[in-house]
Amino acid sequence: MIKSISLLTRKDGWTHEAFVKHWVEIHAPLAHAVPGLRRYVQSHIQGERVRPDIPATDVAVDGIAELWYDDMEAMQHALASPEAKRLHADGALFIGRIKTFIVEEKVIVG
Repeated sequence: MIKSISLLTRKDGWTHEAFVKHWVEIHAPLAHAVPGLRRYVQSHIQGERVRPDIPATDVAVDGIAELWYDDMEAMQHALASPEAKRLHADGALFIGRIKTFIVEEKVIVG
């Protein structure tokens, strides 16, 4: 199983609330049509936990998107699809910055 994790920051001029509303009501339904997408989770930022012993990374994030695929080939096929292109075009309307990591999960506590 391969997963992409994206840190999302809203476009300038968007409130956090407007960003989340669009992400849930407009953007999320488009993901249902992407072939090979096994799971999609949105994590909406509610606050930040600070640790006194480790400095925080200076990054503004409004949400985290997690998308699961069977393998790299399935992910590449999905991303090349017209459905994913529509999803990404919509994302460009409200996402100002994005940082995406491709990861393989190692479950420690299941």
